[in-house]
Amino acid sequence: MTQNVISPGLNNRYLALDVLRGLTIAFMIVVNTAGDWSNLFAPLAHAKWHGFTPTDLVFPTFLFVVGNAMSFSMKKLQQMSPGDFFKKVGKRTLLIFLIGWLLNAFPFYETTDSGAISLIDFTQVRLFGVLQRIALCYFFGAVVLYYGGIRGAWIFSGLALFGYWLIMYIFGDSTDPYGLTGNAAIKLNLAVIGAERMYGGEGIPFDPEGILSTLPGIVNVIAGYLVGKMIQNFGNTIETIKRLLVGGLILIVLAYIWDIFFPINKKIWTSSYVLLTVGIDMLLIGVLIAAIEIKNWRGWTYFFEVFGRNPLILYVLSGLVITLFYMIPVGETSLKGFIYSSFFTSWLAPKTASFLFAFSYMLLIWLIGLWMDKRKIYIKV
Repeated sequence: MTQNVISPGLNNRYLALDVLRGLTIAFMIVVNTAGDWSNLFAPLAHAKWHGFTPTDLVFPTFLFVVGNAMSFSMKKLQQMSPGDFFKKVGKRTLLIFLIGWLLNAFPFYETTDSGAISLIDFTQVRLFGVLQRIALCYFFGAVVLYYGGIRGAWIFSGLALFGYWLIMYIFGDSTDPYGLTGNAAIKLNLAVIGAERMYGGEGIPFDPEGILSTLPGIVNVIAGYLVGKMIQNFGNTIETIKRLLVGGLILIVLAYIWDIFFPINKKIWTSSYVLLTVGIDMLLIGVLIAAIEIKNWRGWTYFFEVFGRNPLILYVLSGLVITLFYMIPVGETSLKGFIYSSFFTSWLAPKTASFLFAFSYMLLIWLIGLWMDKRKIYIKV
């Protein structure tokens, strides 16, 4: 059997990374565009508070993939002067953050009960979100690696995870420091961001992508980088697979031990949650390398490569297009409502209809990605 070994270098990539990125985007679109949020299969819903579901793996996996890709680009960044480094990384950070904020603000107007149209109050647009967290974790992860290298990354990761635990315990309510209303993260967000610029999906102003919980999120990016460097050092070999699988299993075990004291929780991004998601991601990338790079089973990969080649723009489009579906009137409902009732709920059970709508919508975004790929249109930020 011939092994396709990665040789270290800036421009070398491996297909398993593109596939994992594509899998993440595809699953992210599915879980973000349910046909009916009151009818979800359990694996397609986030854990209500403490706990873990497959949906809770999506976002940290994207951060892991960002870090994995950085293992190829960081060499060039580390050769830059501090001024050039911050100019390049800072520009990318601000652009991704701004895109995320504008996505929160879209379509930039609102309609009153009388039918009048006016611009939204931009001072009350939600400040943070998925892309904003990606931007911040990328920035601070890059800074840690630029100044500290691999050794500094390990030190920062340990301090960040244990420091976050300490902060949450000390500054959270004494009766329930990790509860929804009394945790340190929500207190800081209310004080700095303000309730009017926070997410309201929990029934109260609470932002799962707020300030404090970004700290452990940086570790997901750094972990992706460290795993990427390890893969480059050892190549696509059985030894690499063993290291990924054993390392992943160890992290998962440690996560569930830590869960006893600091519960696994996506919405406050606990340290045990970071260990669990990094561990699972190591297993995933290990399995993908074994199947794609070593066994050379590649006939199925192109579907996910389409998502992986334009991840940011396809994610943004998935948010914009579904918003337009809700905005376009069709009779007494919207285009989304018409499609959902005509083609899904009219003949399917509620949860199945909700899932198949989301799956079909993901395929629609994939077709846009396919069109872009066939025309060699790749939008990078």
